Amino acid sequence: MKKTRCTAVVLSGGRGRRMGTTLAKQYLMIQDRPILWYSLDVFERSEVIDDVILVTGKGQIPYCRQEIIEKYGFQKIRAVVEGGVERYHSVWEGLRVLEQAGWKDGYIFIHDGARPFISEAILERAYEEVVRSRACVVGMPVKDTVKIADEKGCIHMTPKRSLVWQIQTPQVFAADLIIAAYGEVIRKEQALLEQGIQITDDAMVVENVCGCPIRLVEGSYENLKITTPEDMEIAEIFASRRLLART
Repeated sequence: MKKTRCTAVVLSGGRGRRMGTTLAKQYLMIQDRPILWYSLDVFERSEVIDDVILVTGKGQIPYCRQEIIEKYGFQKIRAVVEGGVERYHSVWEGLRVLEQAGWKDGYIFIHDGARPFISEAILERAYEEVVRSRACVVGMPVKDTVKIADEKGCIHMTPKRSLVWQIQTPQVFAADLIIAAYGEVIRKEQALLEQGIQITDDAMVVENVCGCPIRLVEGSYENLKITTPEDMEIAEIFASRRLLART
């Protein structure tokens, strides 16, 4: 039975250039609900997650409060903060809410708001693993053969497919571990950039700072990140199933 406080930091600051819309992609509608609604609804109903920090894009806080939180009655969202230029800046803004409150116990689930089809089963598996290992990420084994290219665009190597995973979110960590790791990365940001290190997910932060082993946890092939118009077509199908099961 869960006894330790768990907070979800939900990133909702994407602009969705590849979606080709003026409205940020997380606010686009699927089955008459915003994309962001789906993950927030799972966290709201979850027995694992106790509260949520929502990180928005520049100037989006009033919209989120009115059109998402108040409209749909979410009660677990404790704070709404504006994110930064890069994804890791946005995560840090969410973590700072917890750091400034002096909270360094429990576990933090960092999730992309553009992944609407997270499930309670995934959250439970991630919680069980993070309690054991302090750091884990959700993902799935790849279905296709993956090639590593060289700088000339030629095949450099073919990794063993059974060892290759496509990483998803949430990525889950002990609070003291991830807050300290992000703080260190922000302090060393310029040096990392000069070394050509680009932080693209939360696991990289822990890898670069702590050298802590990070366990892989099975997610779901439905836990896709909506990025292009083609993803919206697939999402409509998944969303109709989700809403039907919810009733």
